[in-house]
Amino acid sequence: MNKAQLKEAVCKAIDARFEDVEKLAMDIFAEPELGFKEQKTSAKVKAAFDALGLAHTDGWGITGVKARVKGKKSRKTVALLGELDAIVCRDHPNADPVTGAAHCCGHNVQIGNLLAVAMAFKDADIMKYLDGDVVFFAVPAEEYVEIDYRNGLREKGQLRYLGGKAEIIAQGGFDDVDMAMQMHVDPTDNPNGEFQVGASCNGFIGKLIEYRGKAAHAAGAPDKGVNALNAAMMGVMGVNAIRETFRDDDCVRFHPIINAGGDLVNVIPDRVKMESYVRAAKLDALTRYNKAINRALKAGGDAIGASCEIQDLPGYLPLRPDENFHDVLRANAQEVFGKENVVEGVHSAGSTDMGDVSHLMPVVHPWVGCVKGVLHGASYNFDNKEAGLKKTAKVLAMTIIDLLADDAQEAQRICDNFKPVLTKESYCEYMDSISKAQ
Repeated sequence: MNKAQLKEAVCKAIDARFEDVEKLAMDIFAEPELGFKEQKTSAKVKAAFDALGLAHTDGWGITGVKARVKGKKSRKTVALLGELDAIVCRDHPNADPVTGAAHCCGHNVQIGNLLAVAMAFKDADIMKYLDGDVVFFAVPAEEYVEIDYRNGLREKGQLRYLGGKAEIIAQGGFDDVDMAMQMHVDPTDNPNGEFQVGASCNGFIGKLIEYRGKAAHAAGAPDKGVNALNAAMMGVMGVNAIRETFRDDDCVRFHPIINAGGDLVNVIPDRVKMESYVRAAKLDALTRYNKAINRALKAGGDAIGASCEIQDLPGYLPLRPDENFHDVLRANAQEVFGKENVVEGVHSAGSTDMGDVSHLMPVVHPWVGCVKGVLHGASYNFDNKEAGLKKTAKVLAMTIIDLLADDAQEAQRICDNFKPVLTKESYCEYMDSISKAQ
């Protein structure tokens, strides 16, 4: 079978499996779990792999599941990734009433696509015509949340890093992979769906910030206290005062939350805990702005005689999608979605741990317009399942065929032209250095 015939066969298989894929994706949607806790979701993926007869390994980043299917030759390996975790959005109508977790991030759609391609390749018996292997990898904890909780796991030695793909890189889960791809959902009003080929995005450093003051009676003896909450507010205002120095093209973001802001209203707060990110578009800018923001935060404590302790934590690296890989993806997207519904995309101030993978190997990360409302918001609604779970799966499957057919020449060309920024070893050295810099 030639490539055109392989693509036709796999697209027919995706059509035939659509109801199965939709059910799986919505079953995951109904039971959202937060990162490194995705036991039910992981079990659903393992059950789907078992039903397909795909051998798999688990325990990657605690809950990750990895299956490899072999081609007639194993010249190159392409990984298709899907994320297991949800975000916290307590006001979403489908949020877990206990944890507040909700799949208004669209990760259940990613898992749906991963399983749709796995099912189609198995049903159409595609691998015997391909000259490379495919890894189907369900990965945990893309949403960098519950920083204090995850840092606790890190301090106990249960994690090295606080994001799923970073942890899996350190574990060696990508050592046998040459290139990787995954998608994210995006809001659109286009009834046909919209395929954004993808662009770069910010990286970030995670932060735990603690101000320590002195407790005293808030009304009777405030002069005897040192108000840690005031110190924290002054620290944040200090960051606001230097925002005019943030260059537009560095795309800097700083957005803290207060985890603990005092215990009793009639006691001067003596301990305030905050979490935040410092985001930027490039590694050098990230390091530079992080130092400036730390200086401003500490000045809030100095101003009133409180202490400020900052723990910087390895976050995610900026995303660097590969342009040669983009070319293959774009051609298939235009065939499935129509040229008028395919756009290039612009730099995003958000972040994804796919950025970490992109420093090691060629990566693509398209955004698919198939939802309404606001990502990570209560209005999020996955309304276009045809675009999100059928058209997208076809694009991903067809791209894999292009990469691995004909002696995997296309995959080889992309890998030959890719210049890795980091090795696994230098990546781990950089990530470890973030915490040691304090």
